Amino acid sequence: MIALTTSSLAYTVWAALGDVRDPELDEPVTELGFVAECRVDSAGGVTVQLRLPTYFCAPNFAYLMVADAHDVVAALPGISSVRVELIDHFASAVINEGVAARSGFVGSFPGEAESELDSLRADFLRKAVLAGTDRVCRPLLAAGRSLAELGVLTLGDAPATPDRERLRSRRAELGLPAHDGAPLLIDPVTGAAVDTESIPLALKRARLTRVSVDANSSVCKGLLAERYPHTPRQEA
Repeated sequence: MIALTTSSLAYTVWAALGDVRDPELDEPVTELGFVAECRVDSAGGVTVQLRLPTYFCAPNFAYLMVADAHDVVAALPGISSVRVELIDHFASAVINEGVAARSGFVGSFPGEAESELDSLRADFLRKAVLAGTDRVCRPLLAAGRSLAELGVLTLGDAPATPDRERLRSRRAELGLPAHDGAPLLIDPVTGAAVDTESIPLALKRARLTRVSVDANSSVCKGLLAERYPHTPRQEA
């Protein structure tokens, strides 16, 4: 059962965990229901347990979430110790030990992992940019905007919605143009504006990416609900 104490520090920890995202789904672990336990003791010691939809979820994704959770909590003022553990996973012991020792992914999986996970994280951020572009552009097209008009719009021209700000944030994380004057449609690798002739293909790619991400999210949430049917998601 998830435990969240009523202290202000506990709520600060929970809010920080909201910045930890599943790299593939681009959603917070708190909203996905991946936080099985969040405890803060009277001395400022924090214990967090994470759970995933299946026993065999990819260890690289799992490592990123455990490591990110440790980092965001450890950075908070007033924290005396941090223990973040992955439970019910085939590689939980290795991941937990590696994160606690700050060994990195390669150090945690010697002889198996060939590199750290920066490239993987960037790949999924680029997918998040594509999916976010579709979420921002679809309402504009539905409202009657033409493809040519989308090609000259800036990020600041798009309605000020949570989807736009989420897109802005993901672009900024990748070092891509994220200011109001930046083109709305950009290449997620180079950051260059999409030329007029390439707009249909770019939007198709964005839509397919968003559909794929949304489908994966639905599957994962369904699997988690089947695996842990009696543990409600904790809301702070």
